[in-house]
Formats: sequence, structure tokens, C-alpha cells
Amino acid sequence: MPPPTPIFGAVEAGGTKFACAVGRGPGAGILARTQFATGRDPSRVLAQVVEWLRAQESSHGALAAIGVALFGPVDLDERSPTHGFITTTPKPGWRGTDVLGAFRRAFPGRPVGFDTDVNGAALGEWRWGAARGIDDFVYVTVGTGIGGGAMVRGQLVHGLVHPEMGHIPMPPIDGDVFPGACAIHGRCWEGLCAGPAIALRAGRPADELAADDPAWDLTMRAMGQALATLTLVLSPRRIVVGGSVRKAGRLGEAAFFRGVRAHLREALAGYVASPALRDPGIDGFVVPPELGDDAGVCGAFVLAEQAAGDARRRMS
Repeated sequence: MPPPTPIFGAVEAGGTKFACAVGRGPGAGILARTQFATGRDPSRVLAQVVEWLRAQESSHGALAAIGVALFGPVDLDERSPTHGFITTTPKPGWRGTDVLGAFRRAFPGRPVGFDTDVNGAALGEWRWGAARGIDDFVYVTVGTGIGGGAMVRGQLVHGLVHPEMGHIPMPPIDGDVFPGACAIHGRCWEGLCAGPAIALRAGRPADELAADDPAWDLTMRAMGQALATLTLVLSPRRIVVGGSVRKAGRLGEAAFFRGVRAHLREALAGYVASPALRDPGIDGFVVPPELGDDAGVCGAFVLAEQAAGDARRRMS
């Protein structure tokens, strides 16, 4: 008789909410789910998440491992005394929080997979979504903030810390005097294209903007410039753009992606010679996530599965 299929816990910890699930993967593979507001009290929200995961074990059985995909910046260096801590985040109350340690203490002996929220979403899209079968791609989320995860030859990119794509400097746009909304860098990508930046520029939230509001063209133009930078530096075979901004309110997701692709080609100016950057190939080069808003939590399932596999190999 084959062994029972393991059940995993998954936590996508974002700047706005903690999305939690138990199961094995997307769709029917999610057996239970909930969410908690991130707020300003880490102890409270982490206790809520742990309590919920423990409660699910009474219904679905013991969790084989837990995956945590966490907003950053975070310390991913396993040799560091602050491994698993949130570091220089502007999120009130969260700087210096030992998130990984909280889960390890709550579930002693249980493997815990851990990475950034955008790397988690990249893993989800790679396993089940828009990056299936592609080992060189970038996943970008554009919402409350902007972050990106890159996979190169089947491995997520980690280095000095982890990629902070949302904070790349942006070139000026003729006639645009908006100073940017990033408290640290002003006119970085996040300071121009994240949801709060669009709202500050336009004076109202993105989902309330008319389709012809000038803020949309400026946002899509900046998006194209940023994606051109990623294309030139990493040469991905696909860029998956998730997050709430991509839905583009009254403009609509399809029009948003058409505009971003057009501005990407304009920024590249024909220098990168590939059919993927010409019509109709570019429609498959910059794409929305197939898992939609579940990319991150599904990636946390992958992190848990990988952590369980690593633990088995260490024991063998």
C-alpha cells in the first residue's frame, strides 16, 4: 500500500496580508485556506497563523512541512545569526522580526522552507503556472510594493542578499515631474509604478482611474523601461507580471499588458534580436500569472515540499 500523500502548510506573508493554506498545490489541492491582516504587531499575526495551522492538523492530519514566502527585505543567509529575520523593511513594527524562528519554535522538528514572497510566487508559476517548462524567467509582482524573483537555469537567484528589483533607478520621462513615492529612493520602479505611487500621482486609487487617465500611460511607460532593464540584464525567456496593479481597474488587464509590451519594445529599440520580442511573440514574453493571486501561496507549497525532501536526504 503506497504511503499517504503528505499535506503541507503554506504561508504567503505579504505587506498587506498573510495568506495561509494547507494542502498540496493549486485548485482542489488547497484543502483549507484563510488570511490575516499583516498589521503592525508581528507577535499577534504570527500567533494567529500558527494557531490556524495547528487547528488544520486536527482535520487534515499532521503537516509534513511548512513553506513560508515572506515579504522583505529578509536575511536568507543560513550562516547568519539573523537568518530568517526581516531586515530593513519600512513596514511599521516588522523590522528585526524573526519570522522563520517563530515557525520553527511552533513546529519543532518539522522542516520549514523559507524564501521571499516573490521567489515563492516564481516557484508556484514555475511548477504549475505561466512558467511551466521554462528554467530562465522572471516573476514580478506590482502591488503595494514591487518585487521580483529570477530563475536562472532552474535555480532561484540568491546572492549578497536577494534581488530587490523594485528599487532599480528609473530614467526620466519627458514632461513627468512626479517625484516618486518611495520613501527611500523616490523615483525608483516601486516609487513610480506600485499601487500607492499611482494613487499619489493621480490623487485617487488605481482602480478608480478612468481608462484614459494620463497616469496609466506614464505607469505603463515606466513599466516598459523597467522590464527592458530586466531583459537586458537577465535575458529571461519569459516575464510573468503579477500583483494587483496588473489588473488595471477600468483600463483592464489586457490593455495594460498591451501598453507595457509596446513600451518595452520602445525601450529596447530593436537591440535585442529575438522573435520573442516581435509580434506576435511578445504576447508570450510578458504575461500575467496563470495562478492569479494564488501564485505565492502555491509557491509556499513548493518551498514546503522542497524542505521535506531536503530533510529526508539528510536522514538517509
